[in-house]
Amino acid sequence: MQKPMPLFQLHTDIDERVRLIREDRPDWLCGKGCDSCCRRLAEVPRLTAAEWEWLREGLAGLAPERLAEIGRRMTALAGDPTRPVVCPLLDRDTGACPVYAHRPVACRTYGFYVERDLGLYCGDIEAQVARGALADVVWGNHDAIDRRLAGLGETRMLTEWFESWTGAKHPAP
Repeated sequence: MQKPMPLFQLHTDIDERVRLIREDRPDWLCGKGCDSCCRRLAEVPRLTAAEWEWLREGLAGLAPERLAEIGRRMTALAGDPTRPVVCPLLDRDTGACPVYAHRPVACRTYGFYVERDLGLYCGDIEAQVARGALADVVWGNHDAIDRRLAGLGETRMLTEWFESWTGAKHPAP
């Protein structure tokens, strides 16, 4: 499946904002090896239909045993979402996302965007902001991202999308 054009353009725009921030700050905290945001989500991620279709393609390419483990985590999370939420997609041993290229917009923007003067980033970046160390950063506008996401289909929790997919295509993990 090819990425839907509006989603592709949104990813391209986000990638450009991230590139500009990283270009000015090569030591930026968000990067490979940092998974603290994935381990401390405030809630189960919500995805649009277009994001789910793209993510589902990435999930379909995983090894069956990896997909089964993700399925077990999804089921547990749907039944009892303890806080903080650990992303059910996260490879907890390596701290990497097995579907990184297919990750949702919330994952792509976290650490690089703000919403109505509210930083959408971890405590480490927040501490730098409080010290004034990042006063020159041109953050992305998450309100604009939300407006663009609104046109990409219905929104559901990740666990709901996954359940509808596995219930229709696979035996329960």
